Amino acid sequence: MDERKRDSIVAYLRRRMAELGIEPDDVAASIAADQEKLRAVRYRDASGNTWDGKSDAPRWVLQATSAGQSLEHFALSGTPESVSGKRASVDWAGDPFAGSRLATINTESLGVA
Repeated sequence: MDERKRDSIVAYLRRRMAELGIEPDDVAASIAADQEKLRAVRYRDASGNTWDGKSDAPRWVLQATSAGQSLEHFALSGTPESVSGKRASVDWAGDPFAGSRLATINTESLGVA
């Protein structure tokens, strides 16, 4: 991604966060909480239902095991892909912010260096 596009996206996000009263620490805390939840997941079905294995088994687990499926079938082996830190490559060629007024926002008024 070229630097101009990146700067315009960052400026846009900071402006929207300021408008909505969202602090960067709030975003970081939310991301950390989501990642912790994903790390706690031990079982997942094809529909995306998850279970940490600690509380009472949810309905989807009870139904599957009652139908003869083993619990190990749903066990996650290793780290879920969304937590592993790998990022999919993104094609920024169709960036909606390129050439827009977002590229010209005065970041000094937002407290951005």
